[in-house]
Amino acid sequence: MKIPEIERASATEIKSFQEKRLRELFEYLNSNSPYYRRLFRRYKISADAVQTMDDLKRIPTTSKEQLQQYNDDFLCVPKNKIVDFVTTSGTLGEPVTIGLTDADLDRLAYNEAVSFACAGVNENDILQLTTTIDRRFMAGLAYFLGARKLGAGIIRVGAGIPELQWDTILKFKPTYLIVVPSFLLILIEYAEHHGIDVNASGIKGAICIGESLREQDFSLNTLGKKIKSAWNIELFSTYASTEMSTAFTECSEQLGGHEHPELIITEILDENENPVPSGSEGELVITTLGVEAMPLLRFKTGDMVVAHDTACNCGRNTRRLGPVVGRKKQMVKYKGTTLYPPAMHNALNDFAQVDSFVIEIYHNAIGTDEIRIKIASQSSSQELLQQIKDHFRSKLRVTPTIEFCPKEEIQKLRTSKLGRKPVSVIDKRS
Repeated sequence: MKIPEIERASATEIKSFQEKRLRELFEYLNSNSPYYRRLFRRYKISADAVQTMDDLKRIPTTSKEQLQQYNDDFLCVPKNKIVDFVTTSGTLGEPVTIGLTDADLDRLAYNEAVSFACAGVNENDILQLTTTIDRRFMAGLAYFLGARKLGAGIIRVGAGIPELQWDTILKFKPTYLIVVPSFLLILIEYAEHHGIDVNASGIKGAICIGESLREQDFSLNTLGKKIKSAWNIELFSTYASTEMSTAFTECSEQLGGHEHPELIITEILDENENPVPSGSEGELVITTLGVEAMPLLRFKTGDMVVAHDTACNCGRNTRRLGPVVGRKKQMVKYKGTTLYPPAMHNALNDFAQVDSFVIEIYHNAIGTDEIRIKIASQSSSQELLQQIKDHFRSKLRVTPTIEFCPKEEIQKLRTSKLGRKPVSVIDKRS
């Protein structure tokens, strides 16, 4: 699949293209969205208020709480035009229902096809899907539709079961895995125990979802290094959310996930909702383009990211998003230090003895943030505990409460309500 012309265009051409699509979106919302019509009326925003990107700041942002509270009012089409219903994971509150029309499914397929192509996948490849395609999960369906549009083969194995995953790899010879990266370590361990040579498996690369593989300078983090040291495959990060129906996937340069300007407008804002300079951390705020059922205008994702706007050697001139620094709501003020869970993940991944873990965040008796990390390990010695505490102090300048727990208890805590992906952070703060 060729790089779309708009992704090769100059910054000026991309801006002009997006402004035209933005005007069309504003008119569409004014005509069809009960929520946004009400918003425009309340803030006296006229029908021609949005003409350029600079005009976006005149529109109030939309929060996840508003999407939860007024879910049905975001729908722009009659219910009988919805052909697929999905829900968000509900990590930070009640799941939101998102409806998709036939046109939205076509858009979703296009999004994933150009995303896979970004990572070098083509019609000669076979992808093995190791995530669920059911349970109201948009991503699994998107991967299937995208591979189909790209002309690649896809094998829907589903989540877990290393034996079945390896049976499929050895039988059907897929070239790429779509996978949560920590599951690659489980596949590596299974292969070692069963005499399977991972590097003779024919797998060229993995499209990695749900967990970060890289530091902010794009070097591999501990998890990425662990995988690469055992399995010499290319690792491509991809970042997306149900609400934006759009993915940001790394290209061959592996210097951030590429924005598709034909599908989405991104803003990176500070806590006062002002744009941050390119290369600075801020909250990702998105405006969807080409969505029919539930388009979103200036939606605050809650994800803290850094955007990079320099041209990429792959030929695309689009904005790239670095690894997610953390979820804004999961930011922890702990003993004078600001922390996000991914930094704690990286510290724990430095220990091969740690089988699995859960990070609990809660308020203590005086209302300040506390962190408790529950760890499952075959070597639950005081020596290992002290090593982990020292490592946290060295890496993050603070040491949270750390305790060993049975693997079964950790597994139960990591199982989400919807059972779609494992939970590593439990935030008990109100």
